[in-house]
Amino acid sequence: MPDSIKKAAKIIEKSRKVVALTGAGISIASGIPPFRGKGGIWERFDPMEVAHIQSFVQNPKKVWDLLIREMKDILDRALPNSAHLGLYELEKLGRLEAIITQNVDGLHQKANSSLVIEFHGNFAWQRCMDCGEMLPTAQVSLEILPPLCQCGGVLRPDCVFFGEAIPSDALEKSNVLAATCDCMIVAGTSALVYPAASLPGIAKAAGAAIIEINPEPTHLSLGVADVSIQEDAGMALKKIIGQMGL
Repeated sequence: MPDSIKKAAKIIEKSRKVVALTGAGISIASGIPPFRGKGGIWERFDPMEVAHIQSFVQNPKKVWDLLIREMKDILDRALPNSAHLGLYELEKLGRLEAIITQNVDGLHQKANSSLVIEFHGNFAWQRCMDCGEMLPTAQVSLEILPPLCQCGGVLRPDCVFFGEAIPSDALEKSNVLAATCDCMIVAGTSALVYPAASLPGIAKAAGAAIIEINPEPTHLSLGVADVSIQEDAGMALKKIIGQMGL
């Protein structure tokens, strides 16, 4: 067993408050492509054209047709993978207090994780831009684009577009968790997109140990992470849990 796995297991065992920060990489095994990087959605689309709030306001039909329709189809079928289930297992064992995620796929909730802070909102719900009514995305018909609320208003994903602020409640809770945890597991994210990318630094400055799990090295791998495990998150979490004296 690699020393990094054993070291990560020991850190988690002795920690009182473990928090996880997850990104797009954790959901690739569930069939959800990342937005950034090789094979990402932004290789096919200009994010300012299809994912900026002004683009949506000006032409919601275009944004629904080019981007949101495809996302809905993928997310309607997606199921949690071993990484989501591994984090839930840590929670069941009393080792993980909360998950902060940059993802909008809702797969941590589908895996039964109880405290999930969604930095960028959740695509599982649509919100009417006129009356604010919420509707599950799975129940939204795409026969007419953009889909409309019963009041006649345009439905939009309940997630953060470019040009919109991170929900203040999510930002505040995440900063508190980062500043008060004694271990942060950073899984499936390059930690480059701010403000979420600041959380490992906040945790580190407060004395927390940082466990990074990512197939490729990131800037966290050099100096910030106490342990850097360069492999699939699901496999790594399974190995870590297997090394813990439960």
